[in-house]
Amino acid sequence: MSQSAAEKVADVRAPVVLVVDDDAAIRTVVRWQLDDAGFRVVEADDGPSALRRIRDDHPSLVVLDLSLPRLGGLDVLRSVRGGQTGRSDMPIIVLSGRSGETDRIVGLDLGADDYLVKPFSPGELAARVRSVLRRSSSELSGEAIVVGTLRVEPASRRVLLGGAEVDLTPKEFDLLAFLAAHPRHVFTRSQLVDRVWNASSEWLGEATVTEHVHRLRLKLEKDPSHPRLLRTVRGVGYQLVEPE
Repeated sequence: MSQSAAEKVADVRAPVVLVVDDDAAIRTVVRWQLDDAGFRVVEADDGPSALRRIRDDHPSLVVLDLSLPRLGGLDVLRSVRGGQTGRSDMPIIVLSGRSGETDRIVGLDLGADDYLVKPFSPGELAARVRSVLRRSSSELSGEAIVVGTLRVEPASRRVLLGGAEVDLTPKEFDLLAFLAAHPRHVFTRSQLVDRVWNASSEWLGEATVTEHVHRLRLKLEKDPSHPRLLRTVRGVGYQLVEPE
């Protein structure tokens, strides 16, 4: 049955999702689910073709398997976040058969917006795609956030402390920007997993938050063992405050 003109217009306007996996069966199942959810889907089966698709098709989001032939998924992720495809902030959901926390942290540190372990529910993936796109379109407005001598610039993803630029990983920036946007508010680790990583602590351990806070303190605090900016509220979580 042919589509109506209105349906065709809706298809053209729908977000494009690039699904990158060398397993044709997985790509087919994911395509069916995302088609039903109202997305347009394009596919790639290895790293180089994924990079070409990103440059040529300008997808709204990429679903990226880590185990790819010719060029691995982490290398594709590095290329995108390094600006080699023309849009470094493109939302990316990583798929992997690796369930260890170390692999998740590596992918998230490189700038993945979410991480799903195989086998996964296609319905859950579609929900994650919707959630990441929602968050991507409504993230920080672009206005600089200033807390004391700390300046966070969401539009350029720059951080300045006392006028000196601080080099952060993508997720370190996301965590700092979120806390700076809510100064003095105390967030639990579980809340930060949900709000910054857009995930559940059931699949992303809360230790990920602890590790990222530790790394931020090493870069932002004069004495990381006695933090004055990024503080721990014992038994609760973390808050960002202007140093006294």
